[in-house]
Amino acid sequence: MQLAIDKAWQYQGLTYPNPAVGATVTHRGKIVAVEAHQRAGTSHAEVLALITAYETIVESKIDFDKFDSHKSHAFLTQLPDGFFRETSIFVTLEPCNHSGKTPSCAILLERLKLKKITIALRDPIDGHGGGIERLRSAGMSVEVGVLEESARELIEPFAIWQDRAFVLFKLAQTINGKIGGGYLSSPESLTHVHRLRAVCDRLLIGGNTIRVDRPTLDCRFTDDQPPSVTIYSKNDNFDRDIPLFHVADRDVDITNDLTFLQKPSFVLVEGGEGMLRAMRDKIDWLLTYQTPKLSSHSLGYAIDLPLAFMHIEKRSVDMMVWSKVLQQ
Repeated sequence: MQLAIDKAWQYQGLTYPNPAVGATVTHRGKIVAVEAHQRAGTSHAEVLALITAYETIVESKIDFDKFDSHKSHAFLTQLPDGFFRETSIFVTLEPCNHSGKTPSCAILLERLKLKKITIALRDPIDGHGGGIERLRSAGMSVEVGVLEESARELIEPFAIWQDRAFVLFKLAQTINGKIGGGYLSSPESLTHVHRLRAVCDRLLIGGNTIRVDRPTLDCRFTDDQPPSVTIYSKNDNFDRDIPLFHVADRDVDITNDLTFLQKPSFVLVEGGEGMLRAMRDKIDWLLTYQTPKLSSHSLGYAIDLPLAFMHIEKRSVDMMVWSKVLQQ
């Protein structure tokens, strides 16, 4: 289960508006697949893991797009009866019991008759459950509650954006906490940021960053549609000739009113110390890209803000740290 949780963290936020979910498959006691849901509208974690497990077991690759959920479900249900009878799956969240953009994973698992299904967390959203009951009613062996708290933490953004904006503050800094002097992150980290920009509802940025850095705030590392931008500022005294205001097919607005955060959404915040101070009571999580560099630059975050580390992983040369803001 821990492998499934760690895999899901690699796509945290990128699955919006879906939750981050991971799955591990074992066959005859050996791990044959560790996968995670990667993007809304594509195959869920269970499906990707079962496709990879199939490829591992038969030592052959499929000839279709595994992210096409309908093709993947159809392929798996057409396998010979009992193909997965010695196979078990560990999944971080209760398999979906309803069909929408993708078919139901609970119905798929019911048909495949796996040896055992282990689930970390029941779906906490009203009306989203029923998968566990379906599987148990079909006579399948189902265990629930393995690493439950870790799985609950994993989907906290999903739970929050059901009711209001989930606010993620992104920052990049050197190992001694400096933030000035141009790009600090590796190309891989920059690509990850642009992927988050591409899926968020709105990118929130401080007015001083616009005046000083004159950024574009696009998704050029991923060729995705740039996000809509809200500039948080008391004064509308910006140079309208900078690239930010000339990116096609996106909205840019200027406001000192944050009531829009009451709306269910995913808001990504980027900025310096001033923006962090202004948003400290609104931020849910911090995402820090820590670069292996010491810097004598004067800029940093001179602020007291208690955090709790949730997940740390290496991305190229950088360390990527997900932290929860502990509100005082």
